[in-house]
Amino acid sequence: MAKNSLISPYGGELVDLLVPAEERRELFEFASKLPSVQLTRRETCDLELLATGGFSPLRSFMGRSDLERVGGDMRLADGSVFPIPVTFSVDNLDGIAVGTPIALRDQKNELLAILDVEEIFEWDHRELAASVFGTDDPRHPLVTESARWGRFCLSGRLRVLSLPVYHDFKELRMTPAQTRARLEDLGRENVVAFQTRNPIHFAHEVMTQRAIELADGTLLLHPVVGLTKEGDIDHYTRVRTYRIVRDLAYEPGRALLALLPLAMRMAGPREAVWHAIIRRNYGANFLIVGRDHASPGLNSKGEPFYAPTAAQELVVAFSDEIGVTPLTFGEFAYLPDDARYEETVKVSKGVRKFSLSGTEIRDEYLSRGRALPNWFTRPEVSEVLAESHPPRNRQGVCIWFTGLSASGKSTTAEVLVSLLLEEGRQSTLLDGDVVRTHLSKGLGFSREDRETNVTRIGFVASEVVRHGGVAICAAVSPYRSGRDRVRQMFPEGKFIEVFVDTPLAVCEDRDPKGMYAKARRGEIKDFTGINDAYEPPENPELRLETVSLTAADNAAKIISQLRTLGFVA
Repeated sequence: MAKNSLISPYGGELVDLLVPAEERRELFEFASKLPSVQLTRRETCDLELLATGGFSPLRSFMGRSDLERVGGDMRLADGSVFPIPVTFSVDNLDGIAVGTPIALRDQKNELLAILDVEEIFEWDHRELAASVFGTDDPRHPLVTESARWGRFCLSGRLRVLSLPVYHDFKELRMTPAQTRARLEDLGRENVVAFQTRNPIHFAHEVMTQRAIELADGTLLLHPVVGLTKEGDIDHYTRVRTYRIVRDLAYEPGRALLALLPLAMRMAGPREAVWHAIIRRNYGANFLIVGRDHASPGLNSKGEPFYAPTAAQELVVAFSDEIGVTPLTFGEFAYLPDDARYEETVKVSKGVRKFSLSGTEIRDEYLSRGRALPNWFTRPEVSEVLAESHPPRNRQGVCIWFTGLSASGKSTTAEVLVSLLLEEGRQSTLLDGDVVRTHLSKGLGFSREDRETNVTRIGFVASEVVRHGGVAICAAVSPYRSGRDRVRQMFPEGKFIEVFVDTPLAVCEDRDPKGMYAKARRGEIKDFTGINDAYEPPENPELRLETVSLTAADNAAKIISQLRTLGFVA
């Protein structure tokens, strides 16, 4: 293999921020006495790729000059192509100052690195959303998430003492340098990387086979196992399918499976260029760029966030500079009369063709306990997916009641619990008042405290759903931003927002706790509906009225909806 093909696209060797072993003990002792900051899971993924050179030529979390230029023309301050911000942020600067080192720890409080703080600056998440994601739509997962990042960005020299520890698929977790060495051993000059965050099926096999034939190269099957899109099939299941296909679909020595601990941004075209840079650092000089590459799905209007071919076009524009040639393919379909796959643009009109969308795979097959068709994927892969993806009536779902105080949320929720038991489904009820007594004890009623309370309820509910349970949440949750943030915690289709649309006058008449009367007299401040706003949902999954319908009537409507969606058998 030509040596230059395994060099960073910018002409230098890979960045390596790991402190030599002989210096680590002393630095661990030094770091143990420093102020500590806990990294988010996303920041931990970023730190790992910074440390091992996956983000070369970037050497640390971005400073202001890098961040501003990346947002503007997709370059670092030195002119190197880099389209995605990689930042570390905090809300509280206690113990943090320019010239002061701090210890960086993961979510388990394990010490990972020392950051010598050289720069502290404020940033604007709205500017980031506009420049990088091209939208302020809260349905974009990173638009919603980035609004919760810290107010201050920190940058400076990184000294990495240890990498995150993983206990799964250890033989597949390779650094860029280790991956390059394995590719070089396979003996082909060209390497085609395949970016994937979904289980692999026959159309992918055909696409990758054609790609390695076009390049006369080796396939780097490089699935993302860091953060992907909420609702994606877990990486344990996906990697099991990749191992099956690696062993059955490719000639010995023509495919290398390695895992990428990347936290995706779902930034479409920009992300595709980023993926090309990362794969170049891992040793590839070709990248398969699909339609809707790194797409976050549909926006609030039901339209794609990015044009289908925008990612392919942007990678082409930067191809020469990055040193990665994009290989682009259209959508593939199965031709039953020929028993083969082909790109749909190459299929004559009138020829029979079969295909399955991701929604069909999930809703028509896996969620109903049906085996995937033999023409779609290998039976061994289908079996793995079926094991880890039970039918919809055994999957979790969140029913989130929102509405004014005394609108009927809690009463309807209590009836729903009984009706679900009648159908053989256990549920967990998270009532706003009960949560405030226990989980959120001490919080007030400022906007910030209300949002914190809603986020806590959402987190607990998401854990219930993740383990296959039904979470029923009844909280005023007055702000759209908070409810949108909670929605992002759940896989697509597993968050059912129920707006209990009871007029304010009716709620005041009911007023079982006398809260509205106290608010009218000025005894309670910031009471929703009186002296603080309630922002009704714009597109709830269900809207209930409680003037002419009883709680039992409305609970029955929810059961009917759950049955239609498959969550009740």
